[in-house]
Amino acid sequence: MSVLIDTDLEFWFQRGLRAYLGEVAGALGFGLESCTVDVDVPVSAYVAVDWRLRRFPDRDVALLWDEVHGWAAAVEAACGEEMIVLAYLGGADILPPSRAIVRFLAALRAGDLEPDGPGTPVLRRAGSHQELLPLLPAG
Repeated sequence: MSVLIDTDLEFWFQRGLRAYLGEVAGALGFGLESCTVDVDVPVSAYVAVDWRLRRFPDRDVALLWDEVHGWAAAVEAACGEEMIVLAYLGGADILPPSRAIVRFLAALRAGDLEPDGPGTPVLRRAGSHQELLPLLPAG
Protein backbone atom coordinates (compact mmCIF):
# COMPACT_ATOMS: atom_id res chain seq x y z
CA MET A 1 0.00 0.00 0.00
CA SER A 2 2.86 2.41 0.79
CA VAL A 3 4.21 2.08 -2.78
CA LEU A 4 0.83 3.14 -4.19
CA ILE A 5 0.67 6.13 -1.87
CA ASP A 6 4.21 7.19 -2.82
CA THR A 7 3.46 6.72 -6.52
CA ASP A 8 0.26 8.77 -6.23
CA LEU A 9 2.09 11.51 -4.32
CA GLU A 10 4.83 11.67 -6.94
CA PHE A 11 2.26 11.78 -9.75
CA TRP A 12 0.50 14.79 -8.21
CA PHE A 13 3.80 16.45 -7.29
CA GLN A 14 5.13 16.13 -10.85
CA ARG A 15 1.83 17.30 -12.28
CA GLY A 16 1.78 20.33 -9.96
CA LEU A 17 5.42 21.13 -10.74
CA ARG A 18 4.68 21.11 -14.48
CA ALA A 19 1.70 23.42 -13.88
CA TYR A 20 3.95 25.76 -11.85
CA LEU A 21 6.59 25.74 -14.59
CA GLY A 22 3.84 26.50 -17.10
CA GLU A 23 2.84 29.54 -15.02
CA VAL A 24 6.45 30.72 -14.82
CA ALA A 25 7.08 30.18 -18.53
CA GLY A 26 3.82 31.96 -19.40
CA ALA A 27 4.71 34.95 -17.20
CA LEU A 28 8.03 35.16 -19.05
CA GLY A 29 6.28 35.00 -22.42
CA PHE A 30 7.37 31.44 -23.19
CA GLY A 31 5.43 28.23 -23.54
CA LEU A 32 5.71 25.03 -21.56
CA GLU A 33 7.68 23.60 -24.49
CA SER A 34 10.65 25.66 -23.28
CA CYS A 35 10.69 23.69 -20.01
CA THR A 36 12.12 20.32 -19.07
CA VAL A 37 11.87 18.49 -15.77
CA ASP A 38 14.20 15.87 -14.31
CA VAL A 39 12.25 13.88 -11.71
CA ASP A 40 15.28 12.20 -10.16
CA VAL A 41 15.98 13.39 -6.62
CA PRO A 42 16.73 16.22 -6.33
CA VAL A 43 13.99 17.19 -8.76
CA SER A 44 15.13 19.92 -11.12
CA ALA A 45 13.83 21.95 -14.03
CA TYR A 46 15.27 23.90 -16.94
CA VAL A 47 13.58 26.82 -18.71
CA ALA A 48 15.18 27.95 -21.97
CA VAL A 49 15.26 31.73 -22.39
CA ASP A 50 15.14 33.06 -25.94
CA TRP A 51 17.62 35.91 -25.57
CA ARG A 52 21.27 36.39 -24.66
CA LEU A 53 23.12 38.63 -22.25
CA ARG A 54 25.48 41.35 -23.43
CA ARG A 55 28.16 39.88 -21.16
CA PHE A 56 27.77 36.46 -22.82
CA PRO A 57 26.68 37.11 -26.41
CA ASP A 58 27.60 33.61 -27.61
CA ARG A 59 25.88 31.68 -24.81
CA ASP A 60 22.24 30.69 -24.37
CA VAL A 61 20.52 31.83 -21.17
CA ALA A 62 18.41 29.52 -19.02
CA LEU A 63 16.59 29.51 -15.74
CA LEU A 64 17.31 26.52 -13.53
CA TRP A 65 15.24 25.32 -10.59
CA ASP A 66 15.84 22.53 -8.17
CA GLU A 67 14.14 21.50 -4.97
CA VAL A 68 17.19 22.28 -2.83
CA HIS A 69 18.50 25.61 -4.18
CA GLY A 70 15.46 27.18 -5.82
CA TRP A 71 15.80 29.35 -8.93
CA ALA A 72 19.06 30.35 -10.63
CA ALA A 73 19.97 32.15 -13.83
CA ALA A 74 22.67 30.48 -15.90
CA VAL A 75 24.37 30.47 -19.27
CA GLU A 76 25.36 27.49 -21.37
CA ALA A 77 28.98 26.47 -21.01
CA ALA A 78 31.25 24.98 -23.64
CA CYS A 79 29.97 21.78 -25.22
CA GLY A 80 29.33 19.06 -22.72
CA GLU A 81 30.08 21.14 -19.61
CA GLU A 82 27.70 22.11 -16.84
CA MET A 83 25.76 25.37 -16.96
CA ILE A 84 27.47 28.44 -15.49
CA VAL A 85 25.25 29.79 -12.73
CA LEU A 86 25.33 33.57 -12.66
CA ALA A 87 22.96 34.28 -9.76
CA TYR A 88 20.44 32.63 -7.45
CA LEU A 89 17.07 34.16 -6.71
CA GLY A 90 17.50 33.22 -3.06
CA GLY A 91 14.95 34.06 -0.41
CA ALA A 92 13.03 31.64 1.75
CA ASP A 93 10.47 30.58 -0.86
CA ILE A 94 11.43 27.48 -2.86
CA LEU A 95 8.45 28.03 -5.20
CA PRO A 96 8.09 31.81 -5.43
CA PRO A 97 5.34 33.42 -7.47
CA SER A 98 6.11 33.79 -11.16
CA ARG A 99 6.26 37.60 -10.84
CA ALA A 100 9.32 37.23 -8.57
CA ILE A 101 11.06 35.15 -11.24
CA VAL A 102 10.13 37.71 -13.92
CA ARG A 103 11.70 40.49 -11.77
CA PHE A 104 14.79 38.34 -11.16
CA LEU A 105 15.28 37.70 -14.87
CA ALA A 106 14.61 41.35 -15.75
CA ALA A 107 17.27 42.46 -13.24
CA LEU A 108 19.72 39.99 -14.76
CA ARG A 109 19.00 41.25 -18.26
CA ALA A 110 19.38 44.88 -17.17
CA GLY A 111 22.73 44.10 -15.56
CA ASP A 112 21.43 44.92 -12.09
CA LEU A 113 22.47 41.58 -10.57
CA GLU A 114 25.98 40.96 -9.41
CA PRO A 115 27.26 37.41 -9.87
CA ASP A 116 26.83 35.39 -6.70
CA GLY A 117 29.83 34.82 -4.53
CA PRO A 118 30.96 31.39 -3.43
CA GLY A 119 28.34 29.11 -2.02
CA THR A 120 24.93 28.05 -3.09
CA PRO A 121 21.79 28.77 -1.07
CA VAL A 122 20.25 25.71 0.51
CA LEU A 123 16.53 26.27 0.98
CA ARG A 124 15.52 22.71 1.89
CA ARG A 125 16.57 19.07 1.68
CA ALA A 126 15.77 17.00 -1.38
CA GLY A 127 12.84 14.61 -1.26
CA SER A 128 9.80 14.98 1.00
CA HIS A 129 7.68 16.08 -1.94
CA GLN A 130 4.59 15.97 0.25
CA GLU A 131 5.90 19.24 1.78
CA LEU A 132 5.99 20.91 -1.64
CA LEU A 133 2.70 19.56 -2.96
CA PRO A 134 0.48 22.12 -1.14
CA LEU A 135 2.62 24.94 -2.55
CA LEU A 136 2.06 23.89 -6.16
CA PRO A 137 -0.93 24.66 -8.37
CA ALA A 138 -3.28 21.78 -9.05
CA GLY A 139 -2.08 20.27 -12.29
